[in-house]
Amino acid sequence: MKRIALLLLTFVSLYSCKEKHQSRTIKTIDIQEFNVINSSIRAIHALDTTKVFYAGSRGDVGFKTNEGVSLNALNITYSDSILPHFRSLAFNGKDYFALSIGNPALLYKIADGEYSMVYKETHEKVFYDAMTFFDDNLHGIAVGDPTDSCASIILTADGGETWQKLPCENLPVFEDGEAFFAASNTNIKTIGSTVWIASGGKKARILKSNDFGKTWQIYNTPIIQGDGPQGIYSIDFYDENTGIIIGGNYSKPLENKANKAITKDGGKTWTLVANNENPNYKSAITYVPNSKGKEIFAVGKTGVSYSKDGGLIWVKVSNKSFYAITFVDENNAWLSGSNKIGKFRIK
Repeated sequence: MKRIALLLLTFVSLYSCKEKHQSRTIKTIDIQEFNVINSSIRAIHALDTTKVFYAGSRGDVGFKTNEGVSLNALNITYSDSILPHFRSLAFNGKDYFALSIGNPALLYKIADGEYSMVYKETHEKVFYDAMTFFDDNLHGIAVGDPTDSCASIILTADGGETWQKLPCENLPVFEDGEAFFAASNTNIKTIGSTVWIASGGKKARILKSNDFGKTWQIYNTPIIQGDGPQGIYSIDFYDENTGIIIGGNYSKPLENKANKAITKDGGKTWTLVANNENPNYKSAITYVPNSKGKEIFAVGKTGVSYSKDGGLIWVKVSNKSFYAITFVDENNAWLSGSNKIGKFRIK
């Protein structure tokens, strides 16, 4: 009996050691910057440690390597007077999709060095902010500001070949002045068939669907809200329950009041963290892969910050300004900003 108990205790101890993540103390990171001339880059997709795909503000899309070389670069044009300003980018495992802000909204499929338009929407209020595919790579979603009494949401179920806009009767009603931010293509997150979308402005709330966007719930958050540039700018989930949101006030980037919150119940309730403490305004946040939801990076025009305890305490690791961040593995990530792509490695 004692022997069985000892074996069981040994097994539990070994299992606990295996499951426990040892968070790293990171004070600085090594960042390489590569120029992208005359283009604001807010949407990127990391292919691996050597290449990242990007979509820019002058209809420019393509790969950038970790040596600063451009590959398969295209300049997409809609008309002589309109160069699509891309802030949304998605990948379905085979092809890339880039979606422009403003009127008209232009969604392009990019495959084998060619591009074709797969969706167009014309409306004086149209403004799409973010786009992604679900894990099955067939269902995809893009979200934009209201043109009516609800969010603008378009869906695909065939890998991006066709897209349809949801009617308002299928979506929660928005407050007047509630919208989204096209800051980094990261106010949207999918896991399995679930999607979370973060709003800002008059209200800072979370829209959630468990069935690829067919039905929706909406939840309040304690993030600063009520004014146009206030609200949630970025959201990430480590698993179905553990998530984090960040934002603040774009017009007052040094403020850090009520701009970070975490959830442990899949987004139904949120708790402020590091309130009135750094980091201040950030445009993108992401969990580090294989970190058990403990290691997190956030980027913005005020620099790069890191947390090793799930978002409770943060340290600033770089003063460099970026819009977006996406990890390849636990040590390598890509960043994007104004006229630049960045590559960093944790050593």
